[in-house]
Amino acid sequence: MTEIRNVAADASRLRLRVLAVGLVVFLAFCLIVARLVFLQVVRHEDLAAQAESNRTAVVPIVPNRGLILDRNGVVLATNYKAYTLEITPSRAAPLEETIDQLSKVVDLHQRDRRRFKRLLEESRNFESLPIRTRLTDEEVARFAAQQYRFPGVEIKARLFRNYPLGEIGSHAIGYIGRINQNEKQRIQDADDEANYRGTEYIGKLGVEQSFETALHGITGVEQMETSAGGRAVRKLASRPATPGKSVMISLDIKLQKMVEDLFGDRRGALVAIDPRNGEVLALVSKPTFDPNLFVEGIDVENWTALNESIDKPLLNRALRGLYPPGSTYKPFMALAALELNKRSPSMIVSDPGYYNFGGRTFRSHEGGLGALDMHRAIQFSSNTYFYSLAVEMGVDAIHDFMKPLTFGQTTGIDLNGEVRGTLPSTEWKRNTYKRPEMKRWFPGETVSLGIGQGYNNFTMLQLAVAQATLANGGTRYTPHLIKAVKDTVTGELSPVPQPPGQDLGYKPKNVEIVRNALIAVNKGGTGTRVFAGAPYSSAGKTGTAQAVSLGQNVKYNARLLEEHKRDHSLFAAFAPVEEPRIAVAVIVEHAGHGGSVA
Repeated sequence: MTEIRNVAADASRLRLRVLAVGLVVFLAFCLIVARLVFLQVVRHEDLAAQAESNRTAVVPIVPNRGLILDRNGVVLATNYKAYTLEITPSRAAPLEETIDQLSKVVDLHQRDRRRFKRLLEESRNFESLPIRTRLTDEEVARFAAQQYRFPGVEIKARLFRNYPLGEIGSHAIGYIGRINQNEKQRIQDADDEANYRGTEYIGKLGVEQSFETALHGITGVEQMETSAGGRAVRKLASRPATPGKSVMISLDIKLQKMVEDLFGDRRGALVAIDPRNGEVLALVSKPTFDPNLFVEGIDVENWTALNESIDKPLLNRALRGLYPPGSTYKPFMALAALELNKRSPSMIVSDPGYYNFGGRTFRSHEGGLGALDMHRAIQFSSNTYFYSLAVEMGVDAIHDFMKPLTFGQTTGIDLNGEVRGTLPSTEWKRNTYKRPEMKRWFPGETVSLGIGQGYNNFTMLQLAVAQATLANGGTRYTPHLIKAVKDTVTGELSPVPQPPGQDLGYKPKNVEIVRNALIAVNKGGTGTRVFAGAPYSSAGKTGTAQAVSLGQNVKYNARLLEEHKRDHSLFAAFAPVEEPRIAVAVIVEHAGHGGSVA
């Protein structure tokens, strides 16, 4: 009987266990059904989109960059196709080991390793980075045969920028370089990220930077179906890239080269402008540099040589070099005197070789130039005449007249990086200096302004714009490099419209008085020797500007001074006089008298 009761109890417990297990299984099944309902009904659309995304990949098609041409169609920047060896760090084996093994297949120099290391620091781990560029066909074949040994390493065909003329016009043309983190952020902030997907290079300087949008083009896309392993199966859809537009600039590259050759090893700048429309014909900054060095990422040795050179070859002296204009400022002082009725052209001023003011003696020509009217004062460059004129006019009147000529202002040129310089005024000094005793303008500070010294500091671009304005009778044009853009697809060349010139309202008779004096400079003044026998008429003004201040009783002697303390040599001119087609401003640093060098 006891055994029967035990069997019944065991059976009852077994039924309870089976029931409990069945209940657990049933609940689990309900959970699975609920999950399936949630995934297939509630999240159907979302998961379907993710699944579609997982089996399709959107691949950007980087557009070909537009060409840069000079005004006559000479190619200044172009592209060529070459193979690169690239590593994706996140997919590669240990990097150092991979690179060491690669060096046994293709030639890898120390500069390649250093450049790759620098790119690795600037980029994300999943980006493809070049370890070698411009592989030969033999190297491509050699790597292709052993590619299975190198996961995350591949050969890519890429377009490379090339500057066929090397250093010529480099500051104006500029260069491209790999996009850095700051530029990535700027692109994202400008909502242009989609158009730069897949793009690794961007304009960094000059025309390449300033006209980046036109040159870059529009990125295309390919939508690819991929396998579970990520391998492309077939193309689903595509939108071709639109190549960048070719940009024609106003530079005459033959003129540019001629000027750069004339400079030789000297430092300085020259800007040449067409007075009829503001087109920049030459934009020279010496010394120059080779923009090809930057295309693939400049190596440490070349960067150090350029960046630490005492000659500062990377400085665009035409746009960013600030200099006192010296005597090239005098014609504009004379025009101001006429326009503001401060002096008549026939007024005689005695030049004894000095000018006394406020207990201080300001030097002029040794022995003096005697009695001078305005014409002879410009022709023979009398300091005394213009010292006294500056005092009569006052600093603020000078400032207000010179400002519309763009002295001490940004000219609006279509290149990035232009600096303002300094056109002094009493307000400028109050805002510039912190100490109360330095904020006040002293009358003696006005004297040197008349001969382009003192606080005056301008660029050669500003001086060239002023010279062009004088040449055409008083209409100021905005200087510009862009001349036209060419659609790469249609071949259509479209001129780029420019703002109309601004008439500064000068009286023609006053402009004629100054113009005749400048003609006399090149016929019987400080420019006579250089222009003797020229087959055209010209007008110009030489200038010599102090690089450092000398004591009041110290006589200037270039041979006793270190080279960087010697005077700058300047010249500003236009020609032909009858119908000016070119106006120039040039400075040769620490080269002495303007009539002998500039």
